[in-house]
Amino acid sequence: MAVPQFKEIRRSYGFDEVAIVPGRVTINPEQTDMSMSIGDLKFDIPVMASAMDAIVSPSFAIQMGKKGGIAVLNLEGLWTRYQDAEDKLAEVAETPLEQATALLQSLYTAPIQEELVAQRVHEIKAGNVKCAVAVTPQRAKRFAPIAVEAGADMLVVQSTVTTAKHISKSYHGLVFSELVEQIKIPVVVGNCVGYDVALELMENGIQGLLVGIGPGAACTSREVVGIGVPQVTATMDCAAAREEYLHRTGRYVSVITDGGIRTGGDVCKSFVAGADGVMIGTPFAQAAEAPGRGHNWGMATPDPALPRGTRISVGIKGTLQEVLFGPSSRTDGTMNLTGALRACMGMVGAFNLRELQQTELIYAPDIKAEGKIYQIAQGR
Repeated sequence: MAVPQFKEIRRSYGFDEVAIVPGRVTINPEQTDMSMSIGDLKFDIPVMASAMDAIVSPSFAIQMGKKGGIAVLNLEGLWTRYQDAEDKLAEVAETPLEQATALLQSLYTAPIQEELVAQRVHEIKAGNVKCAVAVTPQRAKRFAPIAVEAGADMLVVQSTVTTAKHISKSYHGLVFSELVEQIKIPVVVGNCVGYDVALELMENGIQGLLVGIGPGAACTSREVVGIGVPQVTATMDCAAAREEYLHRTGRYVSVITDGGIRTGGDVCKSFVAGADGVMIGTPFAQAAEAPGRGHNWGMATPDPALPRGTRISVGIKGTLQEVLFGPSSRTDGTMNLTGALRACMGMVGAFNLRELQQTELIYAPDIKAEGKIYQIAQGR
């Protein structure tokens, strides 16, 4: 007797399970255009630095902006709680691992200072670059106007799981359509992994959508609460929502794959899966200019009751220039990420990212091991 099925489990795919199929025509990588647009803002490279305190300081944001991308400053982090955040970052870096989470929980109990919110935006703008800032939904209405008045160019509203409809006991919670209308700058919202939610968020007028729940190297959401969708499938589902919304309205909403990206190959697969940009964390934490001194931790790590992250030691691999543009002497794909993207675009014959999105992806779980017995034996 056949047993009735309670529910079906859908197959989903992560970066290491898929491969990009070469194109019928190849082009010179120097002829490719990898620019990214979010609303009316345009960037030379489609790369954002994650809103993590160990990655983005005002000085790092300036350097990132001058290289053509954009870094997102966490408005609820150490940079807005302490005038001298560098001292606190040094303390975190020097603390033994078993005490690190407790220290972070303690440091993040200091109140956020509104004057520091404006000051940090001013510091970034003084570098003549675009300024992006991040807040959680519950604090968006309080801090977004301050940041916008100080000159912020983009607002990222970010939480572990974001939906357009949120049930709570508050009288009037955050409504994204109202926020978009109020602040008049591009609003990027995340994080999301599903078609229906992505489509509904786009209908609220946002300009960008962050895709990814739990894939980051410093995140433990998948272990703590069991929630997440592998990034290739999540990106494809949200990109499908973008296409449907574009068909309905004629308005394009940028999809940004956020988290789990370690190598140039992961970057390339993100775009072939449908992304318009990538948000990168740990690879930037490994840059010499990052304030974390070779460490990284997530926005949810300091949660006082249920930490969903951990401080990780990632080391320092090179400069920001080397991470983004090389030159690199490493063979593991962790440096010169934009060089890898240009090379991929040339191999598949894509002149721009929109064309790259049309490239074929195949299921290839053996792609990293096939023929690599000697590399594996010597630890690559």
